[in-house]
Amino acid sequence: MPEHKKVLYIDVETTGTDPDRHGIIQLAAIMEIAGLVVEEVDLKFAPHDGAAIDDQALRISGTGRAELRERMSSSDALTLFREFLGRHVEPYDRNDKCYPAGYNVLFDLDFVQNWFRLNGDKYGLGSYVNWKRLDPLPLLFMKDFTGALRLPDYKLETVCRHFGIDIQAHDALSDIRATRVLLAELL
Repeated sequence: MPEHKKVLYIDVETTGTDPDRHGIIQLAAIMEIAGLVVEEVDLKFAPHDGAAIDDQALRISGTGRAELRERMSSSDALTLFREFLGRHVEPYDRNDKCYPAGYNVLFDLDFVQNWFRLNGDKYGLGSYVNWKRLDPLPLLFMKDFTGALRLPDYKLETVCRHFGIDIQAHDALSDIRATRVLLAELL
């Protein structure tokens, strides 16, 4: 891999599936530069004020409502995430951007973009990423289409089990670590 390539692997756990209504409660990211992990971040925090909270989403992530009240604020978590990004990317240099990566990563990116906007940042991740998404899911679908792979479903947990990749599903850090391994396996 060329020395200058940067990849931001990102995964979120949320209070539901609609980024306009629900909020993020966990964000994990891995910064990879030239194929090496240089830093990880795992932030657990309360959803933004006014976020709808779906009890089913909380059950999936194993999070209780009382636990959310004890966590740092959404805006404090965003400050920490921006600091993480800023340690590796110069936001005002258009040639210094990351490839965003994740499993069904558009879901995560939509939530993160909305999170930035809710906190008054209209550019959001655009200051840090090039929008050339790296996602194993379309590769898996192509393998399914050609008959090279047949799984009962293409949930991350199912796919990781097939490839022998360790995962504790619905924990953002475990999910994104597994996604990174999976993408390398597929490439």
